[in-house]
Amino acid sequence: QVQMVESGGGSVQAGASLRLSCAASGLTFRNYHMAWFRQAPGKEREFVAASTRPGTGGGTYYKESVEGRFTISRDNAKKMVFLQMNSLKPEDTAVYYCASSTVALSGIRQSKMYNYWGQGTQVTVSS
Repeated sequence: QVQMVESGGGSVQAGASLRLSCAASGLTFRNYHMAWFRQAPGKEREFVAASTRPGTGGGTYYKESVEGRFTISRDNAKKMVFLQMNSLKPEDTAVYYCASSTVALSGIRQSKMYNYWGQGTQVTVSS
């Protein structure tokens, strides 16, 4: 049974940093692209960042508005993926989800392409 558990969310002031973690189990982690999505109240779930699985050469992908502020990383040995979020803004407020996929790189930003999801962790940024 695949499980993905996020942690690290919280309430912070604008400009602060948070580091989200996601622990995966029940899957061959190295075979999966790992990503973070977020969903704000009343909005659709959106892509935030992705880290491609080893061997694809694809590296990392980011939503334009977080590039330079957020960094995704993964530890294949520990089956974990992280999202370091710096210079947080109120518009970053959302529930953040980690997800895993074996999709081709062309679909890596599409939530429908992801097989497994965590339960989400709330990030609230106040001005």
